[in-house]
Amino acid sequence: MVKGFFNFIEKALGRIDRLDLDGVHAVVDKLVREYRFLEILFDAIREGIIVIDDQGKISYYNRPAGSVLGFPDERLEGEKASKYLPEAIRKSLADINWLEQHNSIRFEVAIDYPFERFLQLTVVPLDAKSEGKSGFVLILDDVTEIRKKRIEAVAEERDQTLTLLAGSVAHEIGNPLHALQIHLQLVDREIDKLRSRIALEDSLLVEGDQSLDRTATVGRHSSELIMEKIKKYVETAKGETSRLDYMVKQFLDAIRPAKPNLKFGDLNWVVRDTLKLLRPELENRGISVIDDLCESTAKAFIDASQIRQILVNLIKNAMQAMTRNGQLNLKTSKENDGVWLVIEDTGIGIDKDKMKQIFEPHFTTKEKGSGLGLMIVYRIVEQHAGQIKVERGEKGGARFCIWLPRNPKGPRLLATN
Repeated sequence: MVKGFFNFIEKALGRIDRLDLDGVHAVVDKLVREYRFLEILFDAIREGIIVIDDQGKISYYNRPAGSVLGFPDERLEGEKASKYLPEAIRKSLADINWLEQHNSIRFEVAIDYPFERFLQLTVVPLDAKSEGKSGFVLILDDVTEIRKKRIEAVAEERDQTLTLLAGSVAHEIGNPLHALQIHLQLVDREIDKLRSRIALEDSLLVEGDQSLDRTATVGRHSSELIMEKIKKYVETAKGETSRLDYMVKQFLDAIRPAKPNLKFGDLNWVVRDTLKLLRPELENRGISVIDDLCESTAKAFIDASQIRQILVNLIKNAMQAMTRNGQLNLKTSKENDGVWLVIEDTGIGIDKDKMKQIFEPHFTTKEKGSGLGLMIVYRIVEQHAGQIKVERGEKGGARFCIWLPRNPKGPRLLATN
């Protein structure tokens, strides 16, 4: 069709001087109809097309080009292209050596207006035989989704490889770690046995040589001191192995997230059950708890054990962020399509510039943190088709807001502040 159009123009121009008025009208009428057809055709295609003349002015552009580049509603034919093209495209075009480039060239650019996109640009000179910079056609292909899928595929393959490697390493660490824990328990038992033996010897000791008694007493006292030191060393080692074991389990949870077993359950019950578990530690730290749970049940599709894991992680983080006399607030509320869980503390809070990073793997604000706890929380919420956000609390601490759906249909976007 397009080729026939240009053939018609060539033939019409060849005999334009022999046409009468009716013939000229017929030619013009056909040109108008063909132009409208081409305009509809170019507006319908996916790629954006911009024609720029040798003065750098826009001669024509189709609707997709105007849409992806955020052109104003009024037509821009005759306007300077540099005024409306994004800086990344202007710079790329300025770098082209027009004296050497007579064939089409292709490159990719990233733009951030009117929204972030990746564009593949093809520049085709209008007259390949002319010297110097001539007019050209700019073809824009939005490859954002293609690029995104390519990046996701590479990331997924990398994550699978790292998961296998990390799982193997964690397994190899876990085996000797468990063996170490068992042997520390055995050492602990042997110390207790030795203490019992000394106590038994003391009870069986009869009066005799006083010097021997004094020597035996000094020896037993020295042994007691040594055993006491060994006992402390063992307790320290047991504490560190337990901490390492917890970190390995967290790491495995992070790289191998379990699929939630979703059931219609009461969020209030899970909160109260978790508080029952953690209340002794909270009281020991002098932290008061204010639970503002909704009066009736707050039911949603949840995996109770995974929600408990979320609560334990966030409450322990809150405890570590607060000093004595701190306050922990737990709140639940209902909406038509879901329930809210809010956990707020009066601790040191989180810097605003770090709030966007806290759910990333291995990012932590604590000196001895692994940076995995909040990543696990985020994944669990995500697998529940929920949403989570963090913000500054009313008293300066951190406030975590979690939304969970009442049905498993899909996520609901959080409202922005």
